[in-house]
Amino acid sequence: MQLHAITWQRLAGRLAAHLDTPGAAPADDPAPGTWQRVGIDGAPAAATDVLAGHLADALRLRGRSVLVVAAGGFLRPASLRFEYGRQDVDSYLGGWYDTGALWREVFGPTDPGGSGRVLPDLWDPVTDRATRSPYVELAPGGVVIVHGPLLLGHWFPFDLSVHIGLSPGALARRTEEPERWTLPAFARYARETAPATAADVLVKADDPRHPAWSGLPD
Repeated sequence: MQLHAITWQRLAGRLAAHLDTPGAAPADDPAPGTWQRVGIDGAPAAATDVLAGHLADALRLRGRSVLVVAAGGFLRPASLRFEYGRQDVDSYLGGWYDTGALWREVFGPTDPGGSGRVLPDLWDPVTDRATRSPYVELAPGGVVIVHGPLLLGHWFPFDLSVHIGLSPGALARRTEEPERWTLPAFARYARETAPATAADVLVKADDPRHPAWSGLPD
């Protein structure tokens, strides 16, 4: 796969323009009950929130209503995450993120004919309590950007998915020491889910100052 150098801002602009193309729920005349869902997948070291923020800004400049949802706001309670220990790789891969809540509170409401009433987060891992955040009413033609790790492989109905990939060496260098126990989990994720090929767009960011991307799907 050939990759091309690009800046994060230009990348966000290209993604926003793609989401505005005919047949992709354009903002000028959105059908009632029509929303788009974008997934930005990557390990915490990939800083998916940066691209999510740039994309949200680019879409708002185009007149789109946007909600950014961090997967980290949908962690399960500590009693479930740490049931088999605080550094259990299997639990991290399959039990830390509340995918059922994401389906119920984010994807279900933005299905065709849904309510558009999205919960931006559910659980605060610091206090280990429900966030009690209010629901957000997303206007027709709006976009939900979900970002964070391990998003692919759950059949989430993304209209556009992006994977920010790091080489094993870059991932190890950019992962904080207390979190390096997760490295085997991301190695398994790469083998079993193959996010680099499963995503519509691949971004390589070993050097975050100089990302490169695969281009947009046909």
